[in-house]
Amino acid sequence: MIVYASERPNERASDVVFWAVTGDFGGIEVMTKPAGRTPPPDAAARRRAPPILAYSVEHVPSFEAAFYNGARAEVSKVAELTVPPREAKAFEVPAGHFFRIVSVEGPQVGDLNLWNAYDLTERFYSGKTRALHATHLSTGDRLWSTFPRLRPMATITHDTLDWYGWDEDGAGVHDVIGTRCDPYTNLLLKGTEYHHCCHSNLTRALATERNLSLEEAEVHVHDVMNIFMCTGYMRDTHQYFMKASPVRPGDFIEFFAEIDLLVALSACPGGDCGASHSDDSAKCYPLKVEVHRALESVLASWQSPPPNRYSRSHGVR
Repeated sequence: MIVYASERPNERASDVVFWAVTGDFGGIEVMTKPAGRTPPPDAAARRRAPPILAYSVEHVPSFEAAFYNGARAEVSKVAELTVPPREAKAFEVPAGHFFRIVSVEGPQVGDLNLWNAYDLTERFYSGKTRALHATHLSTGDRLWSTFPRLRPMATITHDTLDWYGWDEDGAGVHDVIGTRCDPYTNLLLKGTEYHHCCHSNLTRALATERNLSLEEAEVHVHDVMNIFMCTGYMRDTHQYFMKASPVRPGDFIEFFAEIDLLVALSACPGGDCGASHSDDSAKCYPLKVEVHRALESVLASWQSPPPNRYSRSHGVR
């Protein structure tokens, strides 16, 4: 172990903070957090501050189970596609349609991106979705879009894994806390290039679907909803962890498109993410996507949610 000393500007020499190198990844030395200072006399009282929810969400439109259940009760399948292992596909889902992501051959995790079908700058905002709902999503939760529109893009209407809840490790399914496996982090940690990370898969799929260059497409690929992925935070270090997904053939998660959507789904190279990702070692399976149209009569009184009505004056106008 190598120890480095770091002195912040305007700090006394006696206040030097030490960092410990704990490992070497592809020539990049990873350092721990600085050693903690002596707790103040009222440390215990400070830690006892009660937690409060960051957002009071009683004004967020509630999940109208009767409407969605009625809409999904009689649908017709209008499209079906297969996402091959370690690849991604992009497809459109019109507003008022349902789309399902289905496990068909074996346990497989999928990384999901959503965009407004007519404006790629409006896309899924995983951080705000997490803040408004939870770290892991299920039936009744919505996938929200980026500023300035900030509106529901899709609503989860059915989830065959909703029985999982939280396990003894604190893990849940369908997370919005992880980002997506990507070739940049893989190169940083392993020193090798791998081209079938979900970030690259999604980039290729978007470029193909919209006839964009890789460079043009990549800037629109964003943090994902990790479909079927089982994840949590270590209780001691609070580091992000993954474990084998509980998904099995026949399981599916279903969404209702609140606006016209462009969707991209990657079948993660980690397979069930029970051991590794960003390489070819895991057993991977395809994912099936189905798009279903609801009866027009059921949707007669429904309309897409409008963009957020904030003035965008930002205190200037």
